[in-house]
Amino acid sequence: MNVTALKAFCRRLPATRERLLEPPYNILVYSVGDRNFAWFKTSEPERWRFSFRTSAERFLELTDMPGVKPARYMARHRWVTVVDVAVFPAAYLRELVRWSHAHAAAGLTRRRRAELGLAAVVAGGEVSDG
Repeated sequence: MNVTALKAFCRRLPATRERLLEPPYNILVYSVGDRNFAWFKTSEPERWRFSFRTSAERFLELTDMPGVKPARYMARHRWVTVVDVAVFPAAYLRELVRWSHAHAAAGLTRRRRAELGLAAVVAGGEVSDG
């Protein structure tokens, strides 16, 4: 999966908003409601590094993989950074991003989820967009 495909995938998730934070941040952020679930760094030397939130178990697993490291300033919240998305397994990356999106949506109030068309968050963390 390349950066363009991953950006398109993030945009297709239910109720996702994409916004660019200008300098000094230089981050392309994906959020649901007011909760971020992923972002790309857009400036050098870290251009197109991709960060997202993960579970505690996956955090340990992922940070042991080559090319994945704890996200700067956000590691304590279990965010990781993938240095090069092109070498990361695409199906696994999509699964991880879906989880991050569902986790962010689950943190919204029931009313806000309804406003965004996110009918229910089931126990497994998946968001139903029905």
